[in-house]
Amino acid sequence: QVQLVESGGGLVQAGGSLRVSCAASGLSFSTYAMGWFRQAPGKEREFVAAISWFGGADTRYADSVKGRFTISRDNGKNTVYLEMNSLKPEDTAVYYCAADRGRDLVIYAYGIDYWGKGTLVTVSS
Repeated sequence: QVQLVESGGGLVQAGGSLRVSCAASGLSFSTYAMGWFRQAPGKEREFVAAISWFGGADTRYADSVKGRFTISRDNGKNTVYLEMNSLKPEDTAVYYCAADRGRDLVIYAYGIDYWGKGTLVTVSS
């Protein structure tokens, strides 16, 4: 059974930093492209960051987080990370991890193989 379990969310002040993690099990992790999405209250789920499968040589970011967030993966630990710096109140959302084997990058939210249940990140002003 495939599981993606996010952790590391919490409350942080604006300008602060936070790292969220997604631990995967039940799949051949290195063969999956991984991504992070987020959903704020009353809004649709949106793309945040993506990393290619295996070595993770290719990454992609939403314009709203470019230069502030960094995605990385550790295939030995079956984990993908999202390092978030210079956080803003508008970054407040539930952050979801996604895994897909059929894509080079997980950028679009439709048709994804697996989703985690999310971790809440709250940025106070």
